[in-house]
Order: sequence, then C-alpha cells, then structure tokens
Amino acid sequence: MFGFEAYSRQQDLQEALRRTQKLGGDTNTEKALLITKEEVLKQGIPGGAREGLPRVLVWLTDGVEPGDVQQVMAELRDEGVYVLAVSTGRGNYQVLRDVVSPPAEDHLHFVDIEDMSIITEDLRNAIIEIIRAKRLQVQDITSTSAELHWRPVLEGTGYYDIRFGPVHSGHAEGSMAGSGTDQSTAVDHYQRITRPGDSSSARLSNLRPDTTYNVTLIPRSNSDIFNTLHAVFTTQPEIQSPAQVTVSESTMTSVRVSWGPLQPESVQTYQVEYSTLPTGKLHVLTVNNRQNSTVLTNLQPGTQYLVTVSASYFSGKEKAMSVKACTQEVLPALADLHITTVGNDSVLVKWKGGAEGLRGYWLTWEGESVQSSRQRSTLYLPPHLLSTTLTHVPHNARVCVSPVYKSARGDGLCCTAHFGSAAFTWSHNL
Repeated sequence: MFGFEAYSRQQDLQEALRRTQKLGGDTNTEKALLITKEEVLKQGIPGGAREGLPRVLVWLTDGVEPGDVQQVMAELRDEGVYVLAVSTGRGNYQVLRDVVSPPAEDHLHFVDIEDMSIITEDLRNAIIEIIRAKRLQVQDITSTSAELHWRPVLEGTGYYDIRFGPVHSGHAEGSMAGSGTDQSTAVDHYQRITRPGDSSSARLSNLRPDTTYNVTLIPRSNSDIFNTLHAVFTTQPEIQSPAQVTVSESTMTSVRVSWGPLQPESVQTYQVEYSTLPTGKLHVLTVNNRQNSTVLTNLQPGTQYLVTVSASYFSGKEKAMSVKACTQEVLPALADLHITTVGNDSVLVKWKGGAEGLRGYWLTWEGESVQSSRQRSTLYLPPHLLSTTLTHVPHNARVCVSPVYKSARGDGLCCTAHFGSAAFTWSHNL
C-alpha cells in the first residue's frame, strides 16, 4: 500500500501497481474498509486524499461473506466518497445496491472474473464522470429527502445559497426563475437553506413523495464569482411499512422475523401475530416503532407458522404483510446398534428406531477389499425395517446407520465388522 503523494508520474504509478502482490490469508473486507477510510481516503493526513478533490472507492468482491460492510460504506459516502462495486460471484444484491453511490445502474456491475474486460469501459467512464463532474450531485434520494453533494469552491469563505422546490409547467410569482435557475424549469413555493463555505453537502428534507424537484446552488463570495449549479431529481414514491417481511435464524423453538422500512415518524407501533398452520391459537406481540425485528419463542418444532406484521400509523391507517415461517425438526439420534458377523463376508445389522417423523435409515459401509482397493457402499431402508444383512463386506469394514428425517439426517452410530472363525456380535449403545 502507498499514499497518494508517492508518485507524480502516471508511468511510475502504473509500474508500482504492477509490482503490487496479492496477500494470502482469509478475506477481511471490514478491516480493509476501515484502513481505507482512516488511512487512504481520509483528507488532511500524510499519504491521504487531498482536500477538494473527488474520492472514488472501487470494491471488487466475489460476494462470499463480505461481513458487516454497510455501516462503514455509509460513513464513507457521508464523507463524500463515491463508492462503486464489481461483483464476480453471487453476492447479496441488496447489500451491494445499498453500499454503492447512486445511481446503482451506473456504479454496480456483475461479471465473471475472466470477463472483466466487458465492464472496463463502463467502469472507467463512471469514474471519469465522477472525477470531472462540476455539476450538483443528488444522492440517497428517498420519498421525503435527498442529499446534495458538490465540489467545494469557496475554501471556507462565503456561503452556499441553496434553493429547491417542485417543478411545474409554467412560471409563477415567487419562482426560482430569475434567481439564477434554468429558465426552462420553473418552481413554485421554493425553500431556501444556506451552508458555510467549507461545506460540500446538504440534506434536503420534508420533500413530497414522487415529485420532481429543481435545485439550485449559488456559491456566494465577496471576492470571486462562481458558476451557479443546477440539478433536477424526483423523489421516490411513498413506501408504507411493512414493505418487506423476512424470516431468519430458525431453530426448533424460535424464529426471527424482520420487516422494513422503519418509519418512526409515521408509524405508531408494529404488531406481530403468529399461529400454526392450518389453524392454531393466535399469539400477538406489540413492538415499538423503532424496532424492525423480533424473535418468536416457545414455538413447536417442525411446524409451519403464518406470521403477520401490521403497522399502525399515527394517521389511523394500517398496513399488514404476511409470511410463512418453519421451525426446525427434532432429529433424535440413533441410540442402539448391533453388528453380528455371518460367515466370512456378511454381517447382520440391527438397531432400535421408531422416532416420530422418521422417514427411513441410511446405511453406509466402507473398507479395503481383497485387492487392497477402497470400497464404499450405501443403502437406504424404509422406517419399518430395523435390521438387514449386508453381503460381500470387506474385512474390518466400518458400518454406520443414521436415521433420516424430513429436513435432515439425525446422528448415527458406527461399528467395525471384525470377521473371525465364528460368528461374533459387536454393539454400540448410547
């Protein structure tokens, strides 16, 4: 790793990059991002980024267990860093979309590692657009807010005059037209905020859902005249919670239910109702408006539940969404196994079974044949059979029996078949 001040010529930088060697060991994306945030892209420190210049982070990932990256990525974006991502595997699309800087269609790419050249030009163009951009950037647009970002030009002096309002079809009294805005898009009832000269971002709030806005940023200074910047953006349609409900962390007696988005300014409480399917006793939990998940406990193993999350709004409205949740099965282990040799190459295998929910038994035996080659055989038996005779079994073969349930195998037992001149029985009991 080297700082931004290490090389001043493009040729030297490219040679340094070619000399860079890949480190071994496990991937630690969270640690790498923290180093990037504190030592590489931090402004005003030796080796860090220079003040007033665009900062771009390109995250190349195979999508395998990236860790909790969303928080540090959000902190980087809040500090004005543009985040782009290239996934070469089956990464979590929602996580990748959340971490990149808008628009995601320009800053998020999926490609096989062997075909990286396919997206090289698009990636380069996106970075060039960010580096040379002098216009006003609108990011993190929601139904009621948006973030403005711009390259600082006042260097701590003066202030930024920001005006914004909904676009309408004609000019109106009190519109932003005539105040340095684009004359082709007038707005009425515009709002105005100011930011100090050392600012590079501002948050616009209390916006209308699904509405197109025109925003103008005017750098004000007593010593210099700067260009006025313009942007047009549209807020997201209003999404009423719960818009999504998911189930995770299932055990035999509990599941975690999560929902979103959180809207504490609109939602009074959340209510979680659950009951066994097809019919069962209804249970109800009330959850506060700043909580987006809860764990349902004391559930029945191997059972399907209908879970409904309802939001009660301050306005009196309600919205609900339902999902199905399944608890894990109880998987009793095999408790008793007996093996009796019969002749020179056969064994009689007996066991005790009959647990509730049993689907059958899975037998495996493995050992070396007379030709000293490794042999392995398997056999599946229905649940009513509790014994079987295995023939052509190699000497000192390892015989294992496992119970099979609907969702998985239970723990099995194993014994080794020792052949001798007379029949002999080996057993394994728990």
